[in-house]
Amino acid sequence: MSRTKIGFFDSGIGGISVLSHARRRLPGADYLYYADTDHVPYGTKSRGEIIRYSDEAVGFLAEQGADAVVVACNTATSMAIGYLREKYPFPIVGMEPAVKPAAAAHQGEKILVCATPVTIAGEKLHTLIEHNYASDDLPDLIGLPGLVTFAEQEIFDRGDVCKYLASVIDKERNYSAVVLGCTHFGYFSDSFRELLGDIDLIDGTKGTVNRLISVLESEHIPLPADEEGCMTFYQTGRPVTDPKTLAFFDRLLARAEKFQN
Repeated sequence: MSRTKIGFFDSGIGGISVLSHARRRLPGADYLYYADTDHVPYGTKSRGEIIRYSDEAVGFLAEQGADAVVVACNTATSMAIGYLREKYPFPIVGMEPAVKPAAAAHQGEKILVCATPVTIAGEKLHTLIEHNYASDDLPDLIGLPGLVTFAEQEIFDRGDVCKYLASVIDKERNYSAVVLGCTHFGYFSDSFRELLGDIDLIDGTKGTVNRLISVLESEHIPLPADEEGCMTFYQTGRPVTDPKTLAFFDRLLARAEKFQN
């Protein structure tokens, strides 16, 4: 029996943080990772563009034999998940900012939600907030598109990153938790804590992988055994084979695992 193939798709390299967690939970799957590096960032694109790019990515993963696809991008989920689920016959798992767990863990406390500008402006996020917060206890919302650029360029120096964060986040607001509403943001956990102290950083990675496992079970798609599967990376449909890029992806996997631990 061939191994289960799970496709992951993001506008760039942010979703590698979700891939890292999925590999730890389901090490026996074969993973296909599609980074749409030709069009990153999605956070400043129109809804029509995001739907088109997302469709191209998921269609490509379908051609590679994916049994299920994780849209490891909050922006693409917000704009395109309905369209993708209507078009494709296999399970598609999306991501959303972890507003609900933040509300449950920090009732009555001040919360900051960070995401891309498109996610911040989107109806999906505001609906989540309305369902989980009272009107007099709403979290603050801040777009951080600069972090996407930093991550794509492998700029993780805390001095540069903290300077950027300090220019847009008012640490005097004394936040109890920060919701990281973009998969690129988890790479910067050290910088968030340097600026804001020992704060609770909450993202959707664990919830998304839990949902993936649940969907695989409900669809009777074989759950991978403990033996280790393989990973194949693509950049906007082109196989990644050059050692420099593969080494970059390996460093991102290691960085993501470090902060998840």
